[in-house]
Amino acid sequence: MKELIAKYNVAGPRYTSYPTVPYWEEENFSRWAWITSLTEAVSENKPISLYIHLPFCESLCTFCACNKRITKQHSVESPYIQAVLKEWRLYVETLGFMPIIEEIHLGGGTPTFFSPFNLKKLIDGIFDLAYKANTYEFSFEGHPNNTTTAHLEELYNLGFTRVSYGIQDYNPTVQKAINRIQPFENVKNATEKARKLGFTSIGHDLIFGLPFQTIEDIQFSIEKTVELKPDRIAFYSYAHTPWIKGNGQRGFKDEDLPTAEVKRKQYEFGKSLLEANGYQEIGMDHFALPQDPLFKAMEEKTLHRNFMGYTTTQAKQMIGLGVSAISDSWNAFAQNEKKLEDYYRHLRNNQLPVFRGHLLDKEDLIIRQHILNLMCKFETSWSKDDMFNMHMGDVIIALQEMQKDGLIELCSNQIKVHEAGKAFIRNVCMAFDLRLKAKTPDKKIFSMTI
Repeated sequence: MKELIAKYNVAGPRYTSYPTVPYWEEENFSRWAWITSLTEAVSENKPISLYIHLPFCESLCTFCACNKRITKQHSVESPYIQAVLKEWRLYVETLGFMPIIEEIHLGGGTPTFFSPFNLKKLIDGIFDLAYKANTYEFSFEGHPNNTTTAHLEELYNLGFTRVSYGIQDYNPTVQKAINRIQPFENVKNATEKARKLGFTSIGHDLIFGLPFQTIEDIQFSIEKTVELKPDRIAFYSYAHTPWIKGNGQRGFKDEDLPTAEVKRKQYEFGKSLLEANGYQEIGMDHFALPQDPLFKAMEEKTLHRNFMGYTTTQAKQMIGLGVSAISDSWNAFAQNEKKLEDYYRHLRNNQLPVFRGHLLDKEDLIIRQHILNLMCKFETSWSKDDMFNMHMGDVIIALQEMQKDGLIELCSNQIKVHEAGKAFIRNVCMAFDLRLKAKTPDKKIFSMTI
């Protein structure tokens, strides 16, 4: 394993989209091109997903790569809710009808920074101009330190049945390094309250590769997590990208981070512990109990992946609301302004606050599907008529070394990822990424794959 890590530990995308954001062709993009793509893709009887970005946090967690605004002033809540609802009204006016919503995810930042009253105001405002699908899934990210019973009750009454709590690690030394002081008792309280109220899927997020983190810390954190038996567990690698995140991520030194070999040992050990406790690996970095819908979707090969991560819903079109949120018509991506002031400025001018995006060509769409197949099913195939065939020779050559290493199986028209290869799924996807092959980013953009 040590030799494989040395060979495949390179900088690479996480593939929540293809093309990845650094390869968007922004010169071909415009707000009107985005509107055209969206209106052509969405119809009155076609459900969509909705991502709402709530950026405010009371303190900075130094491991976090999300777009956030640090403040303790809760007076920011109401103006932001009003802005998001105005953005939604602009979208509904653009579509010309009230859309059907199949999925909502509240991300951040810290969604539970907002009061239950304002969260209700937000969701009620969304459905003043939309319908719920016959079957839907509403979820939110909760901070165990500030997710109250009132938050859970209000969101549950609004139709939310999934919550994911950011745990990261239970070692006080690690927590101090990442500025996330979070006692187990707070997590236990938030988890049990959600379960008692009727939430049907509770997730915990754990990270390996954090500063000062050891194998023993991984064991302790997983054992404490298993005590609470969350339905889903995200167990993912810390992405150390200080060139993107700035000084806020520099509360520790590089030498305080585990090496790539130690990180891989942490992952393998953590995975074995999770599996020993009944959790099954789902796609990349995710685990679920067999009764969870995410596991069933994987078994039935209906698992989907978008900017929100893995999901059981099948809506290909997603509208992102809020500062920095990304939307997806399937044929185009669009991202909102990253600075709150710029986001507000566009809305004051009655404009959708998008500032960049990408229009997918036919080749993009084919590669996107292959990468989605690999991420969700650990396999993909192609036909003789597949217009991507002209590149398959290069793809196969790029993957031959992984086949020699026992990580994948290559057939004439199919690739299957072996169990040992799942840890290197990002590397497998990179073999299909023609844009990455054609041009190395001008500066360091991606985190390491291991």
